[in-house]
Amino acid sequence: MALPRDRLELRLFLLLLCLCFLKAASVDVDKCDELRLGQYICDTPKINDVTQEPENCTNETAFVPCMPAPNITCRNYSGVVNTFSGKEVGFYKPFSCRNVTGYSYKVAVALSLFLGWLGADRFYLGYPALGLLKFCTVGFCGIGSLIDFVLISAQIVGPADGSNYIIDYYGARLTRLAIDNDTYRKTQMEL
Repeated sequence: MALPRDRLELRLFLLLLCLCFLKAASVDVDKCDELRLGQYICDTPKINDVTQEPENCTNETAFVPCMPAPNITCRNYSGVVNTFSGKEVGFYKPFSCRNVTGYSYKVAVALSLFLGWLGADRFYLGYPALGLLKFCTVGFCGIGSLIDFVLISAQIVGPADGSNYIIDYYGARLTRLAIDNDTYRKTQMEL
């Protein structure tokens, strides 16, 4: 029969063993969306044929499903720790998209080029007062039509509702760059 001291040591040893096991079992697993590049692969977004934007674009953000590589263990989008085989969705990766409502860039440029002097481009884009002004003044005697053509071609003037033009997914989109107080400015080296 074991002595009381031996029982105490046995109990302490078992308690220590249980604590070590619990510590090993509760190892914090990273979330799947924190995986490094190469540890996952994402599907390509499905592009809507009409709008030329991703089908699930809301609030200028769309999501694509991403699958962790085989034998990667991480916490998926619902919080469950899983070892993936490469075919299950682990998380949804966000990417930016544009808000479009139905105004075509090609149509706006064509109207501005051929019927701009009648104000058709401004009527099409939702600026009826400017369209009427251009119509009554015959396109500001040609100068206003030329200025509007340049502004529409450079995508400076867009639809009146604040949306973007429908442009082919891999088309001639312009991205505006802005400088604010958070922009990093590299100092110029003096010669």
